[in-house]
Amino acid sequence: MTGSNSPVDAFLDYLRYERRFSAHTVLAYQRDLARLMAFATERGVSNLATLAPVQARLFPARLHHAGLSSRSISRCLSAARSCYRYLLREKRVKANPFEGVSAPRGERKLPSTLNIEQAAQLVAIKPRSDLDYRDHAMLELFYSSGLRLSELARADLGDIDFNARTIVITGKGGKTRITPVGRHAIGAISAWLEHREALVQPGETAVFVGRGGARLGARAIQKRVQVWAARQGLGRGVHPHMLRHSFASHMLESSSDLRAVQELLGHADISTTQVYTHLDFQHLAKVYDQAHPRARRRRR
Repeated sequence: MTGSNSPVDAFLDYLRYERRFSAHTVLAYQRDLARLMAFATERGVSNLATLAPVQARLFPARLHHAGLSSRSISRCLSAARSCYRYLLREKRVKANPFEGVSAPRGERKLPSTLNIEQAAQLVAIKPRSDLDYRDHAMLELFYSSGLRLSELARADLGDIDFNARTIVITGKGGKTRITPVGRHAIGAISAWLEHREALVQPGETAVFVGRGGARLGARAIQKRVQVWAARQGLGRGVHPHMLRHSFASHMLESSSDLRAVQELLGHADISTTQVYTHLDFQHLAKVYDQAHPRARRRRR
């Protein structure tokens, strides 16, 4: 498989001279394809044209066993697919054995959340200006109802039922859901609406408006969350989606009702919501390690 006329060398020359890829990019392809050639050699395959699909499916498992990350494995598979597409076009192989071969899923990164005390600290605002009342209402609504940033930005006055303490949310794909709003959030929104009148432009239906009286945009809302997180002593790493994660985590911790949390968040698939069960388990594991007699470290 090596040599000036090898399939891999021909593909690398194609990248260099026809596609005009940088030397750095070509070198990256070369490294990834060297793994493929080593794998083929291990299995007695001397010519890439004879690599069977069943063997190609073993390639990511071999890379995983060698300690490569999911991202690195995906990159190697992408290089292999690209190489075979070129060879197929050049009629040097009859099929691409890597079509449909995927990398193993990597570990899902758990979302960052505030604990209950930190969330309470964030929303413990004593408003002094019109915009303070607005920001207080936004933070309360984020944490009370677990809204996405885009959902809060789109909220209109007619969406809120103050008697029923609910809000109609338009989520992803234009799907609507009705979500409860806590009494603290209802109170904060009611207080803000009294101050909203001094700012709002005629005919504006948005719940939250900016200094000029028009609907407040998502980026501006995100910035206000960061400003108040810093003011309240939580640092600048807080963002609207962290409040949504905190809402979900705290709801699940209190109720253990995964289906209800799925409905409140507007998740189409419960597997998306299940990430919060891992967060809850982490909390339980920490409590166990600290409290259980068989888990505590003995003092020396």
